[in-house]
Amino acid sequence: MNDQIAIAIHGGAGTMEKQRFSPAVQQEYEKALRQALQTGLHILQNGGRSLDAVEAAVIDLEDCPFFNAGRGAVFNAEGGHTLDAAIMDGSNLAVGAVTGISGFTNPIRVARAVMEKTKYVFLSGHGAEAFAREQGLGEAAADYFYTEFRYNEWKKKDESKPFGA
Repeated sequence: MNDQIAIAIHGGAGTMEKQRFSPAVQQEYEKALRQALQTGLHILQNGGRSLDAVEAAVIDLEDCPFFNAGRGAVFNAEGGHTLDAAIMDGSNLAVGAVTGISGFTNPIRVARAVMEKTKYVFLSGHGAEAFAREQGLGEAAADYFYTEFRYNEWKKKDESKPFGA
């Protein structure tokens, strides 16, 4: 058995130029990334499953307002938040994914539930939300996902081009 372990994460999709943030804010981002890594690493170092480590690290990112996931997600065209997540178990190649869900704090938990509790691989929109609700997965009001930074980005983009363009 190989005793070496590794974990890698990323802070979301999109481009965020470093020069837009003060050194203090950059340090906060780095601290949050290190925390997510440590969360996953702790599980692995204590004999936990890779799947659990991945989910836990992603939950840290989804709960943090800095990243384009969960709480810090970008606004959609209508000014709301629709979220996506996917997870795969490398030991058996099982997959679960959700897209276009709103109001759930941790889409990664919904994706994992799809993988483990349904015959499906991918659920979307209202069907995925109904499934997540049946599973008792964490819900939050729309203001939970709001961050001033993402709102200002959305307003700036929204003002620069007409809807649908």
